[in-house]
Amino acid sequence: MQMAERGVTKTERLGLRTTERQHALLQAASAAEGTSMTEFVLRHATRAAEELLADRRTFLLGDAQWEAFMAALARPAKERPALKKLLQAPTILDAD
Repeated sequence: MQMAERGVTKTERLGLRTTERQHALLQAASAAEGTSMTEFVLRHATRAAEELLADRRTFLLGDAQWEAFMAALARPAKERPALKKLLQAPTILDAD
């Protein structure tokens, strides 16, 4: 997302409830940036969301790492009896 999406119509509304302290902090920070509180919150929340999701969508590997990754994917799965036993064992969540 660009800092400002020019020409894009905003159709969604987001309502937030804050404490007095949070409101004052956001107001002071947006004033320090010279933006409205809405612009400040949207910019910083969007950036945080993009950063949080980035490693869940894309990861970069060098050539050697890519080859090792592809080789690992191509290997047949190994039977792990201890892991199988662990995953089949009842847990506290299975108790009625």
